[in-house]
Amino acid sequence: MGRKRKGRDISGWLVVDKPAGMTSTAVVNKVRWALQAKKAGHAGTLDPAATGVLAVALGEATKTVPFITDALKAYEFSVRLGQATNTDDEEGEVIASSDSRPDDEAIKAALGAFIGDIMQVPPKYSAVKIDGQRAYKLAREGEEVEIEARPLWVEELVMTDRPDPDHVTLEMVCGKGGYVRAIARDLGEALGCYGHVAWLRRIWSGPFEAEEGISIEEVDRLAHTPELDAWLRPLEDGLEGLPQVSCTEEGAVRLRNGNPGMVIARDVEYGDECWAAHKGRAVAVGRFKGGELHPSRVFNTGPLEG
Repeated sequence: MGRKRKGRDISGWLVVDKPAGMTSTAVVNKVRWALQAKKAGHAGTLDPAATGVLAVALGEATKTVPFITDALKAYEFSVRLGQATNTDDEEGEVIASSDSRPDDEAIKAALGAFIGDIMQVPPKYSAVKIDGQRAYKLAREGEEVEIEARPLWVEELVMTDRPDPDHVTLEMVCGKGGYVRAIARDLGEALGCYGHVAWLRRIWSGPFEAEEGISIEEVDRLAHTPELDAWLRPLEDGLEGLPQVSCTEEGAVRLRNGNPGMVIARDVEYGDECWAAHKGRAVAVGRFKGGELHPSRVFNTGPLEG
């Protein structure tokens, strides 16, 4: 018999404005400790040097993580022109340099090639797995690794500032699996001057915005208090990108038990993925078929209200 996990049965989202120098895993562990939660996870890793939105899911909200991971995200970042590093950011060693500095018009013209459906090769120092091992581990051991290009949807990539000849500030909106460091590297190559990320901030991720996030200092200060609980956002926020249907108490009971349940749906087509709510509370995610929701994920967040 497995050992029972200690902690509170608490469900919801805590949006953290992650500081530089802290890993995403460390943020999750801090939040789990501060809220005394049984279960926690995050929706989309941020590099240790990066700042901004890290959405931490607690309890049953962890079942909605894939929907935030798949959602569009926005980043603001600075590219240091004239230098390539082995990690594609400021943390790495300079491996190539150039005295060439493109003007603003050349940079704006080059951005078009990085918008839409593109193929992107992740950085060698990334968590991508190669033959079962993380790329960054192989790179640190001095192994030459070849990483295959992966598809990425880039909704928007615009230049917002040029503080000096060596730096350009960009904003990007993209889909799942995008590496900002790879954008900086490839842009530098396209411009013939090399480039790497100087700083990076995720300004929003799906429905979560950095300006609404809590700092790690506040998480520490409010740990184990009702004031920190008040920062929690409902589990349902993680389902914002899916259409919603409603169900009766009888339908909710069937769904909770993993069975198809009758739902009332509008603007939902046969086979669509959606989520069912009973009196505003999420009951299940599944496929809509013939007036019923066939559940793939079920939420157990306490007794149903009659």
